[in-house]
Parts: sequence; C-alpha cells; structure tokens
Amino acid sequence: MQITINGERRDVPAGLTLEGLIQELSLAPERLAVERNREVVRRTEWPRISLEENDQLEIIHFVGGGEKQLTEKFEIGGRVFSSRLIVGTGKYRSYEEMKAAHRASGAEMVTVAVRRVPLDRSAESFLDHLDPALTILPNTAGCYDAETAIRTARLAREALQTDLIKLEVIGDQTTLFPDNEQTLEAARVLVKEGFIVLPYFTDDLIMAKKLLDAGCPAVMPLAAPIGSGLGVQNPANLRIMREQLPDATIIVDAGVGTASDAAIAMELGADAILMNTAIAEAHDAAQMATAMRLAIEAGRLAYLAGRMPKRLYANASSPLTGVIR
Repeated sequence: MQITINGERRDVPAGLTLEGLIQELSLAPERLAVERNREVVRRTEWPRISLEENDQLEIIHFVGGGEKQLTEKFEIGGRVFSSRLIVGTGKYRSYEEMKAAHRASGAEMVTVAVRRVPLDRSAESFLDHLDPALTILPNTAGCYDAETAIRTARLAREALQTDLIKLEVIGDQTTLFPDNEQTLEAARVLVKEGFIVLPYFTDDLIMAKKLLDAGCPAVMPLAAPIGSGLGVQNPANLRIMREQLPDATIIVDAGVGTASDAAIAMELGADAILMNTAIAEAHDAAQMATAMRLAIEAGRLAYLAGRMPKRLYANASSPLTGVIR
C-alpha cells in the first residue's frame, strides 16, 4: 500500500505499525514527533497504530540554525556517530564546566574511568552529571597488565551494561606509554567475550594490524604521551597507517594540545580523535571544545579534499602569458 511521508509517496507493507515504520526508516524515536492525518500521535500509541492506505504522515525532529555542518558519519562496532570528537571526563574544575565543554564539543561519546567505590563516604554518582544522550565509553586506564585490564572491562560491562571498552594497558609509569603486547593479549580475550574493543597503543603499523586481526573494530594510536599536549610527534607513522589500512577506523588518542594539533591529525587521515586534557586544562574549556570541534571538521574536509603537492620551488598561480614586458 502507499502512504505519504513528509510529502513523499512511499510503498509500505500492509499492516505495518507506526512503530515498525520508524524502525524501518532507521530513525531514533527519542527525539521524534509524528503527525498522522493532521493529528499528533503520542509515542506510547505507535505500537498500536496500523498504517492505512493513503495515510498522511509528518515526522519531525530538531535542527539548529546556522550553516550546514559536516554530515559524514562514522561507525564503531555497529554504532553510528556524526561527531568525530570523543571527549573525556577527567581534570575539569567542576561538573558544570565539564557539561558546558561537552555541549560545546558536539561529542556524542565520552570516556569514563573505572574505579573502586570509596567505602568511607557516600559516593555521588558521577554519571548523573552526564547527558543521558551520550554514549559512555568505559576505559581501563591505570591497568598495568592484561589480567587487570580484563577484570576491569568485565566490571565496566556489568556496571554500565555496555560492550564498549577502551582498552588501556600501561607499560611505563613515567611516560604512560602503552604495553602493546599486554594490550594485544587482553584484546584477544575481550573480543572472544563479545566486547567491542578500542585499544590504545603506540603508533605502530604492525601492532595495528595485529589488533585488527584480533577483532578490534578500530585502533587508537597515540599522537604523543597522554596529557603532554605535544601534538602529533610522528606524522609519517599516522600517514603510513592510513595508507596501509585504508578500511580501518583509526582514532588518534592522547597528546593533542590545541586545535591545530587536531586539524593535523585529521588531515593525516584519522577518522576521529579522543582527547581530554587539551579541553579540560584550557583556561576556557568550553571555548577550547568549540575550537576542537571546528578543527576536526576542517581537518576532515581537508583530508577528503586532498591537499596540493608540496614543492621545493615556487609555482606561479597567475598565468604567465600576456605579461607586460
């Protein structure tokens, strides 16, 4: 049978419910409103309403004003995101500052650390200060061997009911460089247990291949030591990784200090960037979050556009014919 959706005629199966239509259109129901034949339909009624021939539907959501944003999306473990910026939750001076920065960043995913509950005082739930619409990515920060990281990941899954895990196994306390071998060992175990593993590791192409072969849906090479703000220290490594792994999801993690660092990482072909300290330790966290969002969009567009080749000598941009002599 045929119905009209937002002014367009569509063929749909007979007996399809309104809820079924929303699912068929792959729309997230949480922020939608539906009008059927000029009557608003409450969300609780969607499962009970069967569509009929020539129904007129209007399905709306909310958009911001201003210029159109970069709409290209990327996927992690079956989850689709519009924002290519993933942010952390530590080091902020207050929860209000953190929330303002998160809003300004446009991020749809945030990382949280897994820690023991303090038994000597009542623990305020940190999660109460996060926007419920955000995807939470627990991490195993602070783990120094595969066994501890695996145990931490299992606890995180039970607490948050999520299979997502950012896998960190630290190998050195001074530099916080990852232990790649322990990371790979933990990744293999966690993937077999059904986790969606996002591993933090050094910018090593061979290790990236091993982690992908182990079943990780994305890899997270560092740009520089965690919290250093040094920016991309080995651009050639990231560029090679992108060229050699064209179909892999590469998320630069750690070391970004300011917007230009983020733009460079994206220009090198990163699919996304995870950062915390660069935003949280800025004098104005929300303003830096905005800068990072724009830098990531600019860097991604520049990568897709393809930069001009570098030349040793000048190459005139104006035509040389017809010059007055």
